[in-house]
Amino acid sequence: MSKANELTKTAGAFDIRNFIGVLLGIFGVILVIAGMVDYTPDEAERTGGIDANLWTGIGLILTAVFFIAWARLRPIRIIADESTEVGDGNEATDGTGTTETGDTRA
Repeated sequence: MSKANELTKTAGAFDIRNFIGVLLGIFGVILVIAGMVDYTPDEAERTGGIDANLWTGIGLILTAVFFIAWARLRPIRIIADESTEVGDGNEATDGTGTTETGDTRA
């Protein structure tokens, strides 16, 4: 494996497109169920004969599939510098970018 690939990571589950896709999918499923179960003649009269909940739900599900597929096919790559290493937790920054160690060993 090359050095460049070792320093590259993906956002994975924390990619905002995954959150958007899942939320749109949940809302879409709820609207599809509502459109299939609770479509009355009164609603048909108000919407001009179109089941608005059903079609909106289908549109949301298709958009959710698009967002999730986009996140899978083109993941966000995070490039870590060689100088960026994980410390042992005893480091503190002073706000200027320099690091002070909290190690009290002599």
